[in-house]
Amino acid sequence: MRPSRAALLVAATALTPALLFTTPAFATDSTATSTTVAATSVTATSETPVDEMSEEDLRIAILRILADEDNGKAGVREANKALDGTVEEMRTFLKTGYRLAQTEDDRVAVFRILFLATENGDKAVIREVNKTLNDGSPEALRTFLETGYRLAQAEDDRVAIFRILADPTISDALRAAAEEVIDGTPEELRYFREVGQYEVDG
Repeated sequence: MRPSRAALLVAATALTPALLFTTPAFATDSTATSTTVAATSVTATSETPVDEMSEEDLRIAILRILADEDNGKAGVREANKALDGTVEEMRTFLKTGYRLAQTEDDRVAVFRILFLATENGDKAVIREVNKTLNDGSPEALRTFLETGYRLAQAEDDRVAIFRILADPTISDALRAAAEEVIDGTPEELRYFREVGQYEVDG
């Protein structure tokens, strides 16, 4: 029986304190450009189709995946399991297993983001996470982590900065800084919301 989203969120919430420090503010290059799924990436790296790889080639391809520090727990677990298995099991991992493991890791990452967004009241991120989870496909999960999260977070950050500007009691320096950043990049908005606003009045 497939666990409910509520049960999965509870599980992700339980994991979050230990994992928060490894979650980037945005799913930018470190998360987003982790190895592209399965056989296509392996083939592109080795220039040899998976079905034609020797045992040594298969091991090297899997070790390259393990060397990618952006791999999640499922990717590492399944890669190690494949290395301990037969040649056919290594082939299966490179053709389909890695993609499935990456999807598992992506889903955990999305639930972590949902937890953080719920804690922060980030409505756009929550909205986009729910769309992604309702779709549920590997492609939807990866697209959200690569681009959707960054854009939704920027929407929430901009709203938060507008709220700062709506406060008549803020200092002139903070108002000037907020007005300057309000049309900035997602990264500039994120930095101002998390750090910059406190530097101004500090």
